[in-house]
Order: sequence, then structure tokens, then C-alpha cells
Amino acid sequence: MDDTSGILDEALQRLHSSGPERLGRLTNHGPMAVESLVHGGRAHSVHRWLDYYRAKLEDMPARVSPVTDDDWRTALGDPRRAADWIAHFERALAERPWREVLAAWWPVLLPGIAGGSTHPVIRVGHAVRALLGPGGGTAPRVAELAHGLGYWAARHTPLPDRTPVALPSSADAAAALDAVARVPHQDGSLPERFAQLTSVPTWPATGNGRAAAATGSGPGAAATGNGPGAAPAAPAPDAAPATLTPDAARDRLTDLVTAAVHRYAALGHGEPIMLVHAATAPNAILRTLPALPRELWPPSLDAAWAASAAVTAAYAPATPAAYGTAYAEAGTSTFEEVFARAAAHGDDHTIKFADTARDVGDRAARAAALRGVELNPPALG
Repeated sequence: MDDTSGILDEALQRLHSSGPERLGRLTNHGPMAVESLVHGGRAHSVHRWLDYYRAKLEDMPARVSPVTDDDWRTALGDPRRAADWIAHFERALAERPWREVLAAWWPVLLPGIAGGSTHPVIRVGHAVRALLGPGGGTAPRVAELAHGLGYWAARHTPLPDRTPVALPSSADAAAALDAVARVPHQDGSLPERFAQLTSVPTWPATGNGRAAAATGSGPGAAATGNGPGAAPAAPAPDAAPATLTPDAARDRLTDLVTAAVHRYAALGHGEPIMLVHAATAPNAILRTLPALPRELWPPSLDAAWAASAAVTAAYAPATPAAYGTAYAEAGTSTFEEVFARAAAHGDDHTIKFADTARDVGDRAARAAALRGVELNPPALG
């Protein structure tokens, strides 16, 4: 992304008077979509897209009371406190470098990755990519991180306890996703489907990049403190019985994003909107790794796997579909052309999924992005 025009910052400023949700639970995708458009070389289309999307925005909700060092635990996971949490992170980011605030809160927020249908972590991932990119560190981009972290804190929701299911040590990400058991009743809202989760494959297995865990170590052990913007350590969900090296965790996370993107081409018809999150949520975490201390990379993989597996269990269909047309077109199209198709299509999830597919970068990923264009109703005429 080389946004010398300042369009991303202008767009974020347009969006920051709006709340993170509308109609009680539907996410405001505006900041994520415009960052994707700019990163994908479509900055010239951002303001037109926002003109379309503004009808879906609601004002920032009223504040209840400030989040403090004494009561933040009771405010965690309370969506009524969204504006309070955003203000809390605005204050923290005014006092400390954004990387410090992110590292302090990451282990606390990570176990609540399921909240808001995984949109909060996705919003944070887009914010971090913008901050790390050319021209990063501007006030609107730092403010966007505050909005993303505040939304995550307000919607913080752990996944239910699940029984771990052993996989062969050689199982890759694609095999692990294939091994995920679908929930018994694939209907209802995402929280209703997640409530049916009872098991999850343990991936990566010991021997597949994992070393034996040391006594007393574990996900989230690096962040401590009780001051503004800091919080005590908290374990990540589905922590495996052994730990990965940071580099191995990053490599497995890359494999997970690739596998989830590729699977969408054949399985996205099960629920075209919701199944994109099996890829976009772990990719948001992958994008955030460079801004985090390396010791937080292994628990980040565990949380990403938990989220991707949960979405897969909730929405993946029993039978794959053919996607020959998309695969053929992918063979003669560049990613710039594929992303331009998604941008012209205009649906926010389609844009964000094409953005993640672009990170994967191969023909199968182009085919998956084109399937997203096929399966989701277009938003722009």
C-alpha cells in the first residue's frame, strides 16, 4: 500500500463518528473495506464506496462510564460499553506507543476472538497493517486501532470448552480443517452455532513444528501489569499441550490462511458471507504478528486455529461444489484484475476476502476470490 493521496486517512476520519455496529449486532465493515481497497490499489474508489455504505452506519453509541484500571474486567465483553472501551484505548494510545498498547492487551483480548463474529480481530488486523505500512502512524490510523481494540474488548466472547481430538503429527492445515466436525444443527445465529461446538482437532500436533512445553510456560504469559492500557496475562483458547517456536507458529499460521482460502472455492456455497471468516480472521492475526513480541506468536496461532475451526464447524457444507468456471478464469487473470472485480462488486465481505486471497497469491486463491464474487450478491450497480 502506497497511499500518498491521504485517501485512507480521509476515509477513516469519515467513519470514526460512527459506531462499530448497527441494528444491535451487525458489524460496521467500513474501516476494513476501505483499508482493503487502498491496499489493493483501488484508492480512487474509496469515497464512492463510502457514499454507498453510509446508509449502513449508525452514530457512535452513548458512553456509560469510563473504563478504569479497577473495573475493566467487569466491562470486558459488555457491548453496551463499546464507546467507553474506544475512549479507553484512545487515552492509552495518547499516552503510550501503539505497539506497547497492542502487546499489553493482545493476550487479554485473544481468548475472546469469537466475539462479534470475529470482526473485531479482523478490524484490528487491518488497522495494524495500515500502521505498519507507508505513511503509518498518522492520527487517523492510530484512532482506528483504538476503535478496533475497543470493539474487541466490548464484544470479547470466549469459545465454549471443547474436547481436543488428536491428529497425526504429519497433518497439515488443510487436513486439520478437513477433520473439523460440523455442528449438529447448522442453522441459527453464529452464537447459537458456536454453542453446539463440542470438539476441536489439536493442530499443529506435537512433532509438526511443536517442541515440548516447558513447565510454567503458556500462551499469554508475557503480558502483565494493571496500569492504563495494560492487563494481566490470560490464556489463549485451545492452547495445545506443547508450544511452537515463534517462526514455526508464523509458518503454520500462513499455512492455515492458505488452506482456508483454498477451501472456500469448493465450500463457500455453504454460507458465502460467514465462511470468509475462516480465512480472514486468521489472516488478521498473521498481519498483526510483525507488531507483536515474538513470544506472543504461538498463542496467536492457537487462537487463529480455534476461530477458523469454529467457523468451519458452524458453516461448512457436507458436500463440495464444482468451481471450474472460476478456476479457468483464475488461470488467465492477474490478482489486480481479480481484486478489481471484487471492488466493483462492492460487497464488503467479498472485498475483504479478495484482499486475503491476494495475500495467498496463487491461482487457487484467485479462483476462491472469484467464487466470492459469484456467490455474494453485488452491492454496487
